[in-house]
Amino acid sequence: MSELARGDRRVGELTGLVGEPQNLVSYHLRELRDAGLVTSRRSSFDGRDVYYRADLDRCAELLCGVGAAVQPGLRLVVDSRPVSRPGRTRRVLFLCTGNSARSQMAEAFLEHRSGHTVQARSAGSHPKPLHPNAVRVMAERGIDISGRSPKHLRRFTRHRFDLVVTLCDRVREVCPELPNWPDAAHWSMSDPSRAGDDDEATYPAFEQVADELEARIGHLISRLSSEGAHA
Repeated sequence: MSELARGDRRVGELTGLVGEPQNLVSYHLRELRDAGLVTSRRSSFDGRDVYYRADLDRCAELLCGVGAAVQPGLRLVVDSRPVSRPGRTRRVLFLCTGNSARSQMAEAFLEHRSGHTVQARSAGSHPKPLHPNAVRVMAERGIDISGRSPKHLRRFTRHRFDLVVTLCDRVREVCPELPNWPDAAHWSMSDPSRAGDDDEATYPAFEQVADELEARIGHLISRLSSEGAHA
């Protein structure tokens, strides 16, 4: 669960990270899925692969419930407000294929939710124009991204980031491993623009991606704040 809390993983990756055989890892993943603590998504790059994701909100709900079940005075409340700590500014890069929706939305969410205490950037392996539904769904959340432009990931190869997050399975496979990018995480998220034949048909998919990103960004801010406090 600690590894999945950092990013989405395939079974083969988890076996190496925890040092246990695949059948045992698969067994525990099945138990966690049955408990609603882990979800899975088939890779959009290689359909034979499955990415597993920890549902951190569900984990928090159950952990808070344990205290209340033992004694009402132990009821816990999750505080998702951004934490501002003195020190070096944390820098995060989000990558997807087109830099037209997911990574642009993630960049904007992180800057907004952190109160601009985290510096966020985004890029793509094959940039294309910003999708109008990405602009629309973010505007409904009070964030204007209409003036942002797509960028190629080559632009940032010499820049240093505390964390690089890949948001689609395809770009994860082509993303170079560079010494300036010491820490990486993967969030397996489907391309919302492929959910229909026109903008109106795809809009619900953009809303779903925005909801998922906003939840993940909240947990990322807590992680960055914690790591910054111990840096």
